[in-house]
Amino acid sequence: KPFDSKIMEDLHTWYKKLLDQHPVAKQYLMDRGVYESSIEKFGIAYAPASAQTLQFLSSIHANMNQAVDLGVVGFDSGRYFARFIERIMFPIHSQSGKLVGFGGRTITGHQAKYVNSPQTKIFNKSKILYAYNHARDSIYKQRQMIVTEGYLDVVMLHQAGFTNAVATLGTALTTEHIPLLRKSDAKVVMAYDGDQAGLNAAMKAAKMLSAAGIDGGVVIFGQGMDPADMVKNDEVAKLKQMFSHPKPLPNFILEVISSSYNLQDPKDKERAMHEAVAYLKTLSPILQEEYKGMLAALLNVSQGVIRLKPSDPKRETQVTQDQMRKNAVELSMLKTLIENPHIIDSVADYLDSSMFEQFSAEYNLVLASEFDHPILENIALDDSIHTITAENLRSEMLLFLKAYYKRQFQFLKMDQSKPYDERASSLRACKNKMDQLDAGKLV
Repeated sequence: KPFDSKIMEDLHTWYKKLLDQHPVAKQYLMDRGVYESSIEKFGIAYAPASAQTLQFLSSIHANMNQAVDLGVVGFDSGRYFARFIERIMFPIHSQSGKLVGFGGRTITGHQAKYVNSPQTKIFNKSKILYAYNHARDSIYKQRQMIVTEGYLDVVMLHQAGFTNAVATLGTALTTEHIPLLRKSDAKVVMAYDGDQAGLNAAMKAAKMLSAAGIDGGVVIFGQGMDPADMVKNDEVAKLKQMFSHPKPLPNFILEVISSSYNLQDPKDKERAMHEAVAYLKTLSPILQEEYKGMLAALLNVSQGVIRLKPSDPKRETQVTQDQMRKNAVELSMLKTLIENPHIIDSVADYLDSSMFEQFSAEYNLVLASEFDHPILENIALDDSIHTITAENLRSEMLLFLKAYYKRQFQFLKMDQSKPYDERASSLRACKNKMDQLDAGKLV
């Protein structure tokens, strides 16, 4: 049979009816402050036990192979099973409004708090933003897009009048989202949690967006708080203030970089400058000069110390032979990512730009999909740089990380600026990662 998503539409209609018959699910939504009108607008529903879903699909004579292809049913060890079991369901639509997947939140303590539809022919979570179909008109009108981390954040923000809010689907912003972000020419405001995971995700996304030339800012919420809670607690005026004055992307990135190092230690300050300068080089010449002063102030150094232009102008578009010999692994990694952009996000989960000794700025360009940049074009066209095969990628990443943590370990051993207890703790953590890498586990 031809590929058809009608099964999903029928299933969603049935799930919506079930929500009204499930008081626990309905009460959960009421407790979170979700209005009936929002339940209707976003098509929020409820998925029951696996057997009930399979029974329903059988009653409508659904083609089970198609149900598997659409990601609503799984098949294992000779049996079918529903992918969404006892969960509040959030339908996910494409830009045009077509139902392409679901996100489900457990209310009965399943191990995974949220489950999304798997990758299918019509669903790619790295290209879709939840509720974009509802937010599109407001985004174009307001020239601003609020990107949050959760379905309920979006529902509650829309309920409070922030109808330009969308969410990523269980993943951070990726390079594949960039065409959709660029489409509206809107300022992108990332609303992220203040925990370490949220800060890391905000930092990665901020670097990617600014290197891609997308204007935007960051709003970080205090730990234990999120946009949905603030709406429920009637803090809409405060939210409006936060979204009206987000921290600009370069400010956020430079502040996070400078706060990540011990600036009392000259070597650490030098490392902070190296990372910050590598980031600034991904910006336009005007923005580089604009933020040079801010970086100097953050590091408490004179602006003259911060060198953004290389002494040899050819270096901007040419990788030297000395660099190639010194860091063939880094260049191979870069060329592999340039030629295989679909693996960038999975590699970026483990490799950060600060881990690159020579080519951190180039890695940031790759993360931002700036493949037409002269430096990346030069790397891509250089036949002396070898790419890494798919079979060897994992082992090469292990070697790369081992080299990085070995350098970190040596640095920590020599670093006398921190108290012994703090240094010992850092050394143990570093040694633990080295042991995991030796055991073949990516960290």
